[in-house]
Amino acid sequence: MNLTISGHHLEVTPSLREYVLTKLDRVTRHFDQVVDVNVLLTVEKQKEKEKRQRAEVTLHAKGKDIFVESSHEDLYAAIDQTMDKLDRQVVRHKDRVQDHHHESHKRTVAGDVA
Repeated sequence: MNLTISGHHLEVTPSLREYVLTKLDRVTRHFDQVVDVNVLLTVEKQKEKEKRQRAEVTLHAKGKDIFVESSHEDLYAAIDQTMDKLDRQVVRHKDRVQDHHHESHKRTVAGDVA
């Protein structure tokens, strides 16, 4: 898995990098076919204080690209919200990818009779 963590108008400190890595472990625990992850942490120059810190994640998995973003007044809270959204989408994608097609009961009974 390739991981890129970058900051826009922000220096990515080792503590921020470690926090993002611990949150991404939860996602990779659910789905191991992750190819590439890009994380962008941004501080926007807005007049209002709320929703100023922003976290974006682009995840390239086998069969799908997932993009998630979230804004909050605290960067760590924005990262938490983003990882929660990403986790839900990855679990949903995993459920869709898994093969849920089973042999129908009618076919097995008809095959036994013939």
